[in-house]
Amino acid sequence: MPKRIFSLFSYVFHPVFIPIYATLFYLFLNQSYTLNKEKYLVLLQVSIITFLIPVLFFFLLRLTGKISSVMAHELSERKIPLVIQCFLLILLVRKSITIERYPELHFFLLGALFSTLIALILLFVRKKASLHMIGISALTLFVFGLSLHNHTQNTLWIVFLVLMNGFVASSRLVMKAHTPKELIIGVFLGSLPQILFLYLWL
Repeated sequence: MPKRIFSLFSYVFHPVFIPIYATLFYLFLNQSYTLNKEKYLVLLQVSIITFLIPVLFFFLLRLTGKISSVMAHELSERKIPLVIQCFLLILLVRKSITIERYPELHFFLLGALFSTLIALILLFVRKKASLHMIGISALTLFVFGLSLHNHTQNTLWIVFLVLMNGFVASSRLVMKAHTPKELIIGVFLGSLPQILFLYLWL
């Protein structure tokens, strides 16, 4: 498979899109009893906080020379974006996607917060985790958890996401963005918080 096609997986499943994908699945491809107007409001809130604001910060950091590319290859370039992401996720789970109204999505985002915090801490000991693998593995477990929780057949989606884990990992290797060890660390960081929180909402 050409390198250009492999790199496409890195952009389509960039970590900044993962909360939006999870929200779309939760609201529109899952047994959700939320009214349509409320669904679009929730999606708008998640999109603004986890996508639009981080993108604006990215351009600001790019202009000030704090970051060189959207993939943030250097360890030093990752610290500020991860700190920003932590604060935004805290804002989301405390003020918008609360446990009382959207428990499943709340715990997914809470798991994402824990994964981001650990990835940030690792940077200070000069350890790099694949943020792409954190995102795609967390999304896969979330869809799997929803399938168990609601007794729905999401087999095709789960199989698709498992395959995407492989394609995203291959993409990161082909682009020389990560070592195999960093990919494995990413999978663990994305999966473990989601597995732990599954017990609270299954």
